[in-house]
Amino acid sequence: MPPTRRPLLAALAFPALLAFCAPASARSVTDSAGRTVEVPDRVTRVFAAGPPASTLLYALAPEDMIGWNRSPRPAELPFLLPAVRALPELGRLTGRGDTVNLEALVAAKPDLIVDYGTVDDTHRSLADRVQAQTGIPTILIDGRFANAPAALRLLGSILGVPARGEALAASAEATFAEVDRVLAAVPAAKRPRVYLARGPEGLETGSRGSINTEIIERAGADNVVDGLREKGGLVHVSPEQVIAWAPDTVITLDRAFRDGVKAMPAWAPVPAVADGRVYLAPGLPFGFVDAPPSVNRLVGLAWLVHRLYPAEARGDLKGQVRDFFHLFYQSDPTDAELDALLGGAAK
Repeated sequence: MPPTRRPLLAALAFPALLAFCAPASARSVTDSAGRTVEVPDRVTRVFAAGPPASTLLYALAPEDMIGWNRSPRPAELPFLLPAVRALPELGRLTGRGDTVNLEALVAAKPDLIVDYGTVDDTHRSLADRVQAQTGIPTILIDGRFANAPAALRLLGSILGVPARGEALAASAEATFAEVDRVLAAVPAAKRPRVYLARGPEGLETGSRGSINTEIIERAGADNVVDGLREKGGLVHVSPEQVIAWAPDTVITLDRAFRDGVKAMPAWAPVPAVADGRVYLAPGLPFGFVDAPPSVNRLVGLAWLVHRLYPAEARGDLKGQVRDFFHLFYQSDPTDAELDALLGGAAK
């Protein structure tokens, strides 16, 4: 299941800002929702509707970005191209908390709005309405993790960078193929039972099939949380539920939880805690496991394979992360930066 998006209630509460018309020099493209959209022959200014789209856009064509949904934090800056570090914070059209002002967005004069996530009737309608209100061509890209290669090729073609889209897509396919090689050597009964712990108490998680745990399941692990659903894909659970699920591995996004879980009495009976198998997922410049659920998860998949299947994993994780950053983020972290990124996560 791909990233979900909240209805644009605030953004769509007023009359249309502009009547939509095709660009003077335009071509027709078909997005993942099957919508035919007229986009400029040459796209140079793009607004990403939410963090998943922002990460996808940065990977493919950072020179086309007109801003961030959220300005990069100081710790993220060394891993990003200098040219994008100071781009303005514009807010987001979709996801948790729609913060963009449509009038300000129109004033920024993007050639295109890109959203990367759920493709269904609701979101087709929302894209159509945003396009009609702003006069800006708006496309939807299927954000399912398995669709990452196709998404990279599609948006690369639309943005006029098909060769880069193909290079990134081929890398994604190679990553998936390596995971499949590892899983072929590990019987299902011997694969880890994983709990995703979010927040300082570790009691926010994602149910099986949610966008937040999609990567864990693609890595062949058994997500112990099943059948729970709350709005937005995340669920809140009790310590008693985690104890009953008895995960042998915990993946967390929160350093405070990783550092403090040994001192939390409620977590002591959990096998993963007792056995020291609580792993902090790296989070720079984008999360390796989540936050956002975009193409950044590809490097997270390599990290998970080394954490979950160390005997079957091939190659040097540090080198693999270095190569991913060079290709996808066009940055070359120093050895010290990579050691801090991976060493801190592996504590």
